[in-house]
Amino acid sequence: MDGLFEVTSPEVRGGGTLSSDVSDSSPLAVRMRPRTLDELAGQDQLRAPGAPLRQLIEGDQSMSLLLWGPPGTGKTTIASILSLSTDRRFVEVSAVSAGVKEVRAAIDAARATLAATGQETVLFVDEVHRFSKAQQDALLPGVENRWVNLVAATTENPFFSVISPLLSRSLLVRLESLTDDDIRVVLDRAIADERGLAGRYEVAPEALDHLVRLAGGDARRSLTYLEAAAGAAAARDSAVVTLETAETAVDQAAVRYDRQGDQHYDVISAFIKSVRGSDVDAALHYLARMFEAGEDPRFIARRLVILASEDVGLADPTALPTAVAAAQAVQLIGMPEAQLTLAQATIAIAVAPKSNAVTTAIGAAVADIKAGLIGQVPPHLRDAHYAGSKKLGHGTSYVYSHDEPYGIATQQYAPDVVGDREYYQPTALGAEAAVKERWERVRRIIRGDDSGSG
Repeated sequence: MDGLFEVTSPEVRGGGTLSSDVSDSSPLAVRMRPRTLDELAGQDQLRAPGAPLRQLIEGDQSMSLLLWGPPGTGKTTIASILSLSTDRRFVEVSAVSAGVKEVRAAIDAARATLAATGQETVLFVDEVHRFSKAQQDALLPGVENRWVNLVAATTENPFFSVISPLLSRSLLVRLESLTDDDIRVVLDRAIADERGLAGRYEVAPEALDHLVRLAGGDARRSLTYLEAAAGAAAARDSAVVTLETAETAVDQAAVRYDRQGDQHYDVISAFIKSVRGSDVDAALHYLARMFEAGEDPRFIARRLVILASEDVGLADPTALPTAVAAAQAVQLIGMPEAQLTLAQATIAIAVAPKSNAVTTAIGAAVADIKAGLIGQVPPHLRDAHYAGSKKLGHGTSYVYSHDEPYGIATQQYAPDVVGDREYYQPTALGAEAAVKERWERVRRIIRGDDSGSG
């Protein structure tokens, strides 16, 4: 069945291979998948005695998990460990190719197995953020009734990408980015372990440093690169993986996109500030780094939509439609073609005239609200559609703008307490210069100020 992977033994798929079927020909990342929580790289907060995840696994409790963390940090491994340690049947649903039909079929099968044999099922959903609301809704009956032990993995903030009912019924586990030291432990273990290279190859220190650097905090990627480097050494009839061997083995120059701590945020911050600063070349550099690092293109698209309003605004009214169109195109065509769309939007927004007048305007208005400057809605603006409203004076003196010269009426719109506020201060940059001229004239007419304000 498309999108559905099922095994009846308490084993887990790793890169398409069951742990019970692992052979010497299986990918190194599959052969080296940790079998216990203690073998998990990094994640000290999860492996500590008394930690909720350890209690869940060792106590063999029925519970649904939501695993949130960067790629290669152990989300699939935790699902495997949970299945292996608790003797549960394992089923994986692909969030990329599965539909509601596959989700319901997996839950129905788990329910039937539970009723017939008493064996519980771990239902693993990778990249659950790719599921639509309807697909996530389909998971709820199985979770609520404990027909399945859901383990859902996501690289995106689940508070934005996962429906609230599913969040409230799952234990949220945050996985931290792996450090270079964590990656080095993974590689050292794979070099020596019988399941890995079994000590058949010596990896030069500078070659190991290179592999750690290329991994970018992704354990799976590091093992893939190590396997390629060992294969290149074998092709040369050598038992030593040199720096040159490692460099030539990795056919794509993986960019150092440090997911340990701040560099992930440094790159997106530099991208935002380069676009804001109108440096197209720098913006494209950081955009390319995010592409090569495997950043979610939807995340980049969202930042561009925000930039279009935050830093361009009405200085170029086409910036926001351009960014929104790019975001829609990313959803429509996906990667790698979406690189072109995101690059086009980045260039358009970077070269556009800049204005933060929208940002400062809403910021000033919100600040006044938070300061308690609320005030009563003027009587002539209040709802006048219900019986008795006119007796209260609601809407009786309202002036219909379209009946006035230029379609603008002189009357009070804001509450008294903020009647003199001028939140929107348009700049004279780009198209906003015309907006500035018109808005200043309009504001004088509305407020009955014939003296002008600039």
